[in-house]
Parts: sequence; structure tokens; C-alpha cells
Amino acid sequence: MTVIIEFSLIPLGEVSVSKYIAQAIKLLEEKGVKYQLTPMGTIIEVDDLKDGLEVVREAHELMFKLGIKRVVTYIKIDDRRDKERHMEDKVKAVMEKLTSSP
Repeated sequence: MTVIIEFSLIPLGEVSVSKYIAQAIKLLEEKGVKYQLTPMGTIIEVDDLKDGLEVVREAHELMFKLGIKRVVTYIKIDDRRDKERHMEDKVKAVMEKLTSSP
């Protein structure tokens, strides 16, 4: 089953963090992780919770390798095991309800 994880890296002590987040996105791309960048975080889609948490851990550790001294990482996990669904499915379901009659 697919696990959807939203995470936000917050490199403390920096006013602009885009250069750090760009490096985290490069990490996801190198690993072949499906992702969606949002203004407030990044959503990834993985086959297994363990793999997803490992990717988030690597992104968190990357901040230290880039010279950040303190990092806060928020993680939200959607692990539904009764049916297969993907990031797009969740958005599509809401959009269909917006356009359907009340």
C-alpha cells in the first residue's frame, strides 16, 4: 500500500530557506521519490512507511551537512491500508465534491 507523508524542514537561524529546501528536493529526485512541493512543505508518496521515514531522516540530516546548526522537522503521515490511493486521488476527491451539486 502507498503511504503519503508530508514533511516540513525548518533550518533555524535562516531567514530564507529556499536554497536548503532545494537541496532536499534534489535528494528526493536522486532517490526517485514521487513528491509534490507546496509553499509550506513537501509531500512524498512511498510504498512503505519505513522507507518514507528514512527519506525524511536523510533530508533532515542533509540540513546539518549544509551547515545548519539546528533543524526542526514536522511530519504528517497518512497510512491507509484498506485501499490503494495516491496523492492525486485525495485532491481529485475534494475537487469532485466542489463541482458536484449539493
